[in-house]
Amino acid sequence: MTGDMNQPTMADRLAQMTVGELHRVNGAIEVVDYDPAWPAMFGWHRERIVDALGDRVVMIEHVGSTSVPGLAAKPRIDILLVVPDSGNEEEYIPALESAGYVLRIREPEWYEHRVMVRNDQQVNVHIFSPGCVEIDRMIGFRDWLRTHPDDLQRYQDAKRSLAARNWEFVQEYADAKTEVVEAIIARALENAGRASGPDSAGGRADDEPNRRTDR
Repeated sequence: MTGDMNQPTMADRLAQMTVGELHRVNGAIEVVDYDPAWPAMFGWHRERIVDALGDRVVMIEHVGSTSVPGLAAKPRIDILLVVPDSGNEEEYIPALESAGYVLRIREPEWYEHRVMVRNDQQVNVHIFSPGCVEIDRMIGFRDWLRTHPDDLQRYQDAKRSLAARNWEFVQEYADAKTEVVEAIIARALENAGRASGPDSAGGRADDEPNRRTDR
């Protein structure tokens, strides 16, 4: 009993990485049908991020469920942004703040991952450095779903079923999708000739296999 009581709660773990107050859902997760406007929304953000950072943008990609035509998703655009050193916040955060984005997640122990958002837009900008394995995982997952309708349907069914449940945090919903997400990523990266498991990813916390970058 003592050991269980000493385990950090989801709120504790999220508080460690969150800049600002935690947001609680306390209900179902909104998942909507695919919106053909989502690519244009990504394009809007891409233009502003590139204008703000210039040649500090190593890569910028539309990722996550809103990047897959036909896939139901939370109506929030996920962007993968690669900069020369995501741990060097002074090199890019002030410029992105001037473009309207604010830092929401800081994870120096996990590939120096950062997430910036906008208070007036539904967007998550996931920031990594070159060579991070999450780059291949996020792009591989997207590209596989774009070309494999059976897995797209399998993932969509799982999303809708899980989203209908009551959750305190969106992250709990994301964690619940881990099994289906990891199975799809494994197929995608195996097809591409790359490893996909935790060992290849440099190791994750035992209870957090896929928790920071919701697909």
